[in-house]
Amino acid sequence: MTQAMEQMAEQVTAPAKRERTVTPVEMNDGRTVEFVGKRKLNKNFEISEDGFDLTVTLDFINGETRKFAISANNALFGRLAAHGALQKLGDEVAGLEDVDDQVIAIEELISRLEGGEWGAERKRGEGNAMAGLSVLAKALVQTSGKSPEAVREFLKGKTNAEKLALRDNPKLKPIIAELEAKKKQKPKDNGIDSDGLLDELGSDE
Repeated sequence: MTQAMEQMAEQVTAPAKRERTVTPVEMNDGRTVEFVGKRKLNKNFEISEDGFDLTVTLDFINGETRKFAISANNALFGRLAAHGALQKLGDEVAGLEDVDDQVIAIEELISRLEGGEWGAERKRGEGNAMAGLSVLAKALVQTSGKSPEAVREFLKGKTNAEKLALRDNPKLKPIIAELEAKKKQKPKDNGIDSDGLLDELGSDE
């Protein structure tokens, strides 16, 4: 097969990449807004320089625009802030099955928010290092002799890539594997007294 034929075969067999469709729409206030893919609503917000006034802009693909403005002295401002805080904190543990991992993820987010940082930057390919982070922390406590608090503080300053690299470290990897195996063997507490059920059945012995 010639090189030209090979290239043609590759073009035929290779899956076609979907082009991202962008639809520019002129809004009723004169602005032009781009809607990507099947999106029918774009949501944006602006906060005043003093941080006490919020304006939310909702642009619909049919050209309609609606704005919602509220100030900090409004009685509903606190409820809106609480709703946003609950959503932000809840999103941080989405996809994390292990409760210990969830606790650490929330602790790190609270620390960032208290320091004025909204979100942690994650580079492409780093993955979610929060999964299994509690086991990594326990392994570091075991190998370093440091307190759990000191280890958590140490991990706060590490990127996702660095945390994942620590999990693959030859000194930590067997300890992590052992801790994870023990975690899987731990029976789930479903509130049922299975020993009592066995006693109820009794034994012929």
